[in-house]
Amino acid sequence: MSLWVDKYRPRTLDALHYHKELSERLASLAASGDFPHMLFYGPSGGGKKTRIACTLRELFGPGVEKLKIDQRVFETPSKRKLDVNIVQSNFHIEITPSDVGIYDRVVIQEILKEIAQTQQVDLSAKQRFKVVIINEADSLSRDAQAALRRTMEKYMSNMRIILCANSTSKLIAPIKSRCLLMRVAAPSEVEMEAALRHVAKEEKFDLPDNACEEIIKDSGGNLRKALLVLEALKMQSFTRFISNINIAKPDWESYCGKVAELIIQKQTPDQLYELLSHCIPPTVVLKTIADRVVDMVDESLKGDIMHWAAFYEVRMRIGSKKIFHLEAWVIKVMSLQKHMYYGVDLTGVGFETVANVQQFIMEVLDGGIVQIVGGAICGRNMKGRFVAEL
Repeated sequence: MSLWVDKYRPRTLDALHYHKELSERLASLAASGDFPHMLFYGPSGGGKKTRIACTLRELFGPGVEKLKIDQRVFETPSKRKLDVNIVQSNFHIEITPSDVGIYDRVVIQEILKEIAQTQQVDLSAKQRFKVVIINEADSLSRDAQAALRRTMEKYMSNMRIILCANSTSKLIAPIKSRCLLMRVAAPSEVEMEAALRHVAKEEKFDLPDNACEEIIKDSGGNLRKALLVLEALKMQSFTRFISNINIAKPDWESYCGKVAELIIQKQTPDQLYELLSHCIPPTVVLKTIADRVVDMVDESLKGDIMHWAAFYEVRMRIGSKKIFHLEAWVIKVMSLQKHMYYGVDLTGVGFETVANVQQFIMEVLDGGIVQIVGGAICGRNMKGRFVAEL
């Protein structure tokens, strides 16, 4: 028994419920015989992978759905073994190189070289090239992206690459210039309602209007999440779908709310490390906590808090130690709070010397040790370590 999100996933471009113009464009490209490298980008749950699968079916026919999963072992120059799961058919291969972290360049080079140097063996195939789908392309390291750029130029004749990403901001310009960009926007509320009612009709139950509105509001444009919530609520009600529903939040999301309360009320992110230790992506942690903090602070602080959240998110992408940038944003928020309530000037005018800055941070931390490490002021008290830039 499969989940509804997989059971009712459209198999062809004609069956897609929204972005009809995009579906027509993809069908036209698939029929043209001159299929380019492509980059699908947009928010999670918008339908990127579904459209990629439908485009592949349009290119190669139903045989592309006969999938097998292999586990391949790659070896780094330092003789380290890397295990990577690969989904493939006779016509395409799907990989997620970011699973191996900083060694993604090795996976990219080995697989693409292997695919590019082999010809299409299925004589009944509509196309003479194979397709490589790279998931989470925006998580690729710069080295992997450079390797991908060279391969895209060299093996265009018998290989096409389809990249799938949430954002294009982390991709280097040469890769974007070699791909046809396809933005898959999040569905509107009307389109989401149509998709939910289609599933409800297929499952033979009535979906109350207010329940549908609550699910759409909670999902925030993520159709995958909306379908999962719909199925969970239907399983809870068993016989019929009740109109008064209570959508439970994921544990990590509730935890982010508690951390936000600690930052504002107790001036400490006591449980910040717990979220990262449970493999919640740092950028998701930052975004979720920032949303919660903004709901709790004065109107005059909201713009500054979101500005610094965006600033440290960029720093997080560039740097390697994510926790440092999360801590830096937390202490920035706490400092903004102090500035508003106590009238402390944080622009540097009130701090004539480094000693003054250290003294201020000691006051923020209620004592503890404050020292300068690598151009940043580090403070430590009984409840944790905080980092603030000079």
